[in-house]
Amino acid sequence: MRAVPIAVTALAVAFALTACDDGGDAGGSAPSAARTKQSSSTAACRLDGVGVQVGPASEAPAAGDTGVVPVTLTNRGATCTLKGFPGIELTTGDASFDVAGNKAANPLKLTLRKGETATFDVTYVRGAAGGDKSAAVTDMNISLPGSDAQSGSAWKYGDVALKTAKTPDATVSAFQRAGD
Repeated sequence: MRAVPIAVTALAVAFALTACDDGGDAGGSAPSAARTKQSSSTAACRLDGVGVQVGPASEAPAAGDTGVVPVTLTNRGATCTLKGFPGIELTTGDASFDVAGNKAANPLKLTLRKGETATFDVTYVRGAAGGDKSAAVTDMNISLPGSDAQSGSAWKYGDVALKTAKTPDATVSAFQRAGD
């Protein structure tokens, strides 16, 4: 029978052709991430180029409880990057406290195109109002890596417990991509 050798030959040709893949685009699909590397010269995000939204918070209800204040950044301009931790400074009428990055976090470099968002959380332990080991925080100042510019927001979440006289019992998470 001649049909069997023809079928075997056709099958061998099909296998040979699939082995000749040139890595090119088949069917007009999007290029792979490896071939669309972002320029390493993408500028760092700046506060004057992003919208900042604080909250809504999960406020710590009583002294010793933990609260979380989410912050969302929306890029309003050219593509930019965020790498590391945001700068957070909690202030009272006469003192300021820098909030440390969460030691368990592994900060990633995020590239934000116009309209894209990133988030981070400020996690804190509520202090006893007027207590020796708490700070009556009134404001939270936010800065981005590589910049001293700050965006201020009223702190409405009660006193913050202190680990030491200058160290709040609070941490800030690394930047995370928001949305889909």
